[in-house]
Amino acid sequence: MNAELEKLVEQITDQIIARLQQEQGSAGSDEQCSPHHIACALQAGASRIGLGWGQAAAANAEVARYIDHTLLKPEATRAEVELLCQEARAFSFASVCVNPGWVKDCAVWLHGSPVRVCTVVGFPLGATLPDVKAYETRRAIFDGATEIDMVINIGALKSGDDEWVKRDVRAVVEAAHEACAIVKVIIETALLTDEEKVRACVLAKEAGADFVKTSTGFSKGGATVDDIELMRRAVGADLGVKAAGGVKDLASAREMIAAGATRIGASAGVKIVQEAQGKPITGAAATGSY
Repeated sequence: MNAELEKLVEQITDQIIARLQQEQGSAGSDEQCSPHHIACALQAGASRIGLGWGQAAAANAEVARYIDHTLLKPEATRAEVELLCQEARAFSFASVCVNPGWVKDCAVWLHGSPVRVCTVVGFPLGATLPDVKAYETRRAIFDGATEIDMVINIGALKSGDDEWVKRDVRAVVEAAHEACAIVKVIIETALLTDEEKVRACVLAKEAGADFVKTSTGFSKGGATVDDIELMRRAVGADLGVKAAGGVKDLASAREMIAAGATRIGASAGVKIVQEAQGKPITGAAATGSY
């Protein structure tokens, strides 16, 4: 984190904590700025700063901070997931994104680092029930996750059942936010019309989500520049937008960021950063085979 960004984090955190103190101080509470409140303040500050990187950061050195270093293939081994965490530490990625069964291990391997543990809920189909997704969320947070990427009920959206979709997202948001975790809502753009994409984004925003995300990476297609631009227009500046699926090199990452993405979900994160640093790309990074 550069000095300017560190200063911005401090300013936002100080403002949030001061506001908490003002709200609670008038009642004479002895619980002013509890560790829980401070953790939430820091999390809120970090996520809001993340929204600005998409428009402001041009330096190649910053590209790693956009990346959720991702390994979601079902055959991933413990050794591969541990390597993912080692790479995330080494390159200062925003998070690792793994299946729920690996969350506890990742939390241990990443302890003491700024890299967050992200996991998926209702993945990859999104067709399970809202209360089940809420339980998945709470269990993942209990194991150490601080970011939740949930899949909406795509069939409900396409059926025009907006209330179901909002209830679905809200169940996860409420479970996550009570523990200061953030929620990214996967709308699976490859299965939607443009009108449905906009509606999904608006519903996610109304339900309190922190991000909208293009894809699971397990459907017919991944992120496109057009979809990122459309999603950014739909949510405005208030939410993050995550491009996932098919971002395999620095050029495509730059395109997504220029279009309005504030996170990049990629299994080729090492390759992207090595390209940004002008280093030769070798080993698994050369093929993106994570």
